[in-house]
Formats: sequence, C-alpha cells, structure tokens
Amino acid sequence: QVQPVESGGGLVQAGGSLRLSCAASERTFSSYVMGWFRQAPGKEREFVSAITWIGGRTVYAASVKGRFTISRDNAKNTVNLQMNDLKPEDTAVYYCAARARPTLSDVGGQYDYWGQGTQVTVSS
Repeated sequence: QVQPVESGGGLVQAGGSLRLSCAASERTFSSYVMGWFRQAPGKEREFVSAITWIGGRTVYAASVKGRFTISRDNAKNTVNLQMNDLKPEDTAVYYCAARARPTLSDVGGQYDYWGQGTQVTVSS
C-alpha cells in the first residue's frame, strides 16, 4: 500500500521560501502520479501541483505557477515542492497524494492515497 508522508512545513514570513517533501514506501510508487493539494481554514481543498514519475510532466494551479516548483527523485521515491515568494494566502495544510494512473490530474477525487498533511503558515 502506498502511504505518502509529508515533511518540511513550518512558519515563514511573506516573501520567504519553504521546501516540502513527500516520501512513499511502496515500490510501485514509480508508476504513479504525485500531487500536492492544500486546504486553508474554512476553505475547500484545492489543487496545487502534480508530476508524473515517468517523464516528469508537471501541472500547476494558476495561483502558484511561477512561484512553486514540483520535482521528483526516482531513486529516493520522493517528490518535492519548492515554494518561493510565499504569500499569506498560501497558508494551509498541504497534502501529498498518489494517483494510481499515469495521467496528470488536478481533481482530488482521482487520487487514491493521501498523506496526513503538513502545516504551512506564512506571516505578513
């Protein structure tokens, strides 16, 4: 079973950077699509970014494009989300998710496994 585990959240000032990582324990992880979602207090979960293990194709939400970069380390079975120029509106719990199909998706319901989440707080 794939169980994503996030790390790297924290508190940062506006304009700062954070790097989130997501690790999974399952060997078949390499055929999945990995995505990042976030949920702010009182708001619905929203898509942030996703990447394919094979080929490294990526997709980003408009709100983070140009500021966030998703990448993968196949040897370590990890996916990273580099977040630059953070804004207070980026404050949320960030979740890593795995999709058991090779096609990119920005729909949370199309992901099969979810991590517990990591808090990102951006102060103004």
